[in-house]
Amino acid sequence: MAAHQLTLSVPATPTAVASVRHQAVEAIQGWEVDLDDEVVHTAELVISELVTNAVRYAGRGQVSLEVQLLAAVLRVEVRDSSPVLPRPGLPDEHGENGRGLFLVAALADRYAAELTPTGKRCWAEIALPVRPATKTTVSLPLQRS
Repeated sequence: MAAHQLTLSVPATPTAVASVRHQAVEAIQGWEVDLDDEVVHTAELVISELVTNAVRYAGRGQVSLEVQLLAAVLRVEVRDSSPVLPRPGLPDEHGENGRGLFLVAALADRYAAELTPTGKRCWAEIALPVRPATKTTVSLPLQRS
């Protein structure tokens, strides 16, 4: 499978989230790779949550998104200028916030947040489903009557 990649950079504004999510999903679907709907929907939600967190907590500046399809993994990475790492936890039952990283943790196969020289990056990896190899021919033993 060839490597596919998308990189976007947007101002850290609330209106950027929907735009980035839409552009990313459109790009992923345009890669002409047979990704099932579940992977695309999972990526859409992970992108939305990671970008929303970056916009909410990064303050001014840019938020960048990188999506890569490599071998059997779809990797989503969001960078922002805040040096404060997110702390995932259980969401409050009645709270309006706090579910983003909880959802990312539930949906992604791997995820993390790391400090960078200019802020932080949060990433998540979605494993692609393994499709069974199909044989196109079947050999049958000849039987003599």
